[in-house]
Amino acid sequence: MARYIARRLLMLIPVLLGISLIVLILIDITPGDPARMMLGAQATQEQVDQLREELGLNDPLPVRYGRFLWGILHGDLGTSLMTKRPVAAELMERFPYTLTLVTLGTFFSVVFGIPIGIYAAVHQHTWKDNAAIFLALIAVSMPSFWFALLLIRFFGVHLGWLPISGVETWKGWVLPSAAMALGLTALIARQMRSDMLEVLRQDYITTARAKGLTEGRIVFRHALKNAMIPVIMVVGGIFGSSLGGSLITEIIYSIPGLGQYIMTGLINRDYPVIQSGILIVSALFAVIILIVDVIFALVDPRIRLQYTGKGTRRRRKQLEKTTKKVEAV
Repeated sequence: MARYIARRLLMLIPVLLGISLIVLILIDITPGDPARMMLGAQATQEQVDQLREELGLNDPLPVRYGRFLWGILHGDLGTSLMTKRPVAAELMERFPYTLTLVTLGTFFSVVFGIPIGIYAAVHQHTWKDNAAIFLALIAVSMPSFWFALLLIRFFGVHLGWLPISGVETWKGWVLPSAAMALGLTALIARQMRSDMLEVLRQDYITTARAKGLTEGRIVFRHALKNAMIPVIMVVGGIFGSSLGGSLITEIIYSIPGLGQYIMTGLINRDYPVIQSGILIVSALFAVIILIVDVIFALVDPRIRLQYTGKGTRRRRKQLEKTTKKVEAV
């Protein structure tokens, strides 16, 4: 397992290098001049050219990319062109907001999505199953920004129970978490239903029913563990992708997270913010997927054998023994 983790971490290096290079190329060909935005419309072209030279924006793309990589190797993510502050410090200030939002949204989606999926699978081909599928379809189809605005309209403006922006108190996290959890809950519920139905058709479940076990014992003691294995992968992917996909929720509810920070950098053409922000989010996503793979292997022994190579070595030894017996004969 340690060898597998080390190999995955090494494979992560060229992926992140490719992402950082693609980001630099895209922002380089996108119209807009950060020097002009910093100085304003009243600045002369000479002043703009002088600032571009000071910031190193006139250097060739390979030189700028090499300078960026050199800074990364020394733990320097650059300095924001607009705020003049280190990007690393600003990312550390905003990361807890995004992490809290994504954690709460994923938590509520798991708490509600898994029971709904189990309930729909147990009541397959009934009105309860059809109702669950219908609600999940609506939740997946509804844009997250539209649902967020509906929550603000009803709970914030009409009822006045919860704040419509800001996260100064725990109440401020309720509406953003609910807005983020809606679509995620539907995805988890559909995955849980599909996996549970597949497990319930297995022969060992039929044997358990023939022995007279109650349906609740069959579902929660025998079927749930095997049905949860693919759901773990889905939840991990959702959590990782939500770190970079929380932008809309952060903007609507005025949450100073990573998504809003990177978007502000895009608007202001703040190259260090864009490059470092996307690189950090990509690295976090890759690490989370690696952690999910390790958890997946710990839950399912068959996958663990594939990762460690023990199963392959065992089969090779058996083949060698069989070959020797054949040759002896």
